[in-house]
Amino acid sequence: MRKQFLGSAFAAAALLALAPGVQAKNYGPGVTDTEIKIGNTMPYSGPASAYGTIGKAHAAYFKYINDQGGINGRKINYITYDDGYSPPRTVEQTRKLVEQDEVLLLMAQLGTPSNTAIHKYVNSKKVPHLFLSTGASKWNDPKHFPWTMGWQPNYPNETKNYARHILKTNPNAKVAVLYQNDDYGKDYLHGLKEGLGDQYGKMVVAEISYEVTDPTIDSQMVSLKASGADTFVNITTPKFAAQAIKKAAEIGWKPAHYLNSVSNSVGAVLNPAGLDNAKGIYSAFYLKDPVDPQWKDDKDFKEWIAWMDKYLPDGDKLSSFNVIGYAHAYNMVELLKACGDNLTRENVMKQAANMDFEIPMLLPGIRVKTSPDDFAPVEDEYIGQFNGKSWELLEKM
Repeated sequence: MRKQFLGSAFAAAALLALAPGVQAKNYGPGVTDTEIKIGNTMPYSGPASAYGTIGKAHAAYFKYINDQGGINGRKINYITYDDGYSPPRTVEQTRKLVEQDEVLLLMAQLGTPSNTAIHKYVNSKKVPHLFLSTGASKWNDPKHFPWTMGWQPNYPNETKNYARHILKTNPNAKVAVLYQNDDYGKDYLHGLKEGLGDQYGKMVVAEISYEVTDPTIDSQMVSLKASGADTFVNITTPKFAAQAIKKAAEIGWKPAHYLNSVSNSVGAVLNPAGLDNAKGIYSAFYLKDPVDPQWKDDKDFKEWIAWMDKYLPDGDKLSSFNVIGYAHAYNMVELLKACGDNLTRENVMKQAANMDFEIPMLLPGIRVKTSPDDFAPVEDEYIGQFNGKSWELLEKM
């Protein structure tokens, strides 16, 4: 009788496992019935500290989700460390997140040099390394780095679009370029060279770099003006972008000015530089700018403002970085919902490679879309120009 009972019990269990709609829970590191651990590094201090608010926005959005009961009953435990925009510290803190905190995944770590330093490590550990806060083209390489995925439009495509705009509006332009001397700056520069093609050597009259440890870029700006350039491609992070805009005004240099999208925040960059000094600057956009009056009655924008008021009350409502953080976190929540109760690292990557949906605060017509062969979630952009108060969108690039 006992053998018959056990046999019946095993048969019943097998049938239950095969029953439609019944899915066994399958967890990877950092997941329990009540928790999902997500890891992040962010420059809360150092030369790129203006970006730190992105991490604060992540945390605020996850608190909002947790207050609603979390994701399928699991609260998000967001663990974020300061790396000071220093690659060695990024390595140290990332190892801590993976080996000590045992997070399920890494999300939206900031900086090209920082993520480059951990690129091989996280792939060797098979840890999802998702939605990176950097537009380097290397993040879209699922064949060689199947655990890494970018998020925002890539840098070379952006500067290719600037090149097209320059050739269209001023084919005889004399171009001066300022760029950060690391992978981030060189990636942007590579796109400009491709975009201008065989005209690069003829049109670019000055190409000057700076180090992220430099206190200012004043001397570089004086040299760029002295080159006689009438067009300026500004490939800088927020601190140096604000300095460049301000210094150009101080020395009376008024070129057609193209500012990379990572530094086009009105609150974090243009305000400190002086809004009048920034008038006329071009940049690229894929998110709704919080200072653009055309969104004041937009449903997504109203919801973002209400969220800021409740969950990030000290945050700057003029800063696009708080929009980026909100969008990252929204995307992550949708991804984790898609995983259901199969919260393994392998399934996270499977779902990440099959996204196709809209995210609040992305510009109209721009979707998050990936495939197993395409790890670039956001690819489209608009070009816009600053009118002294807000950015005006000109055309889709």
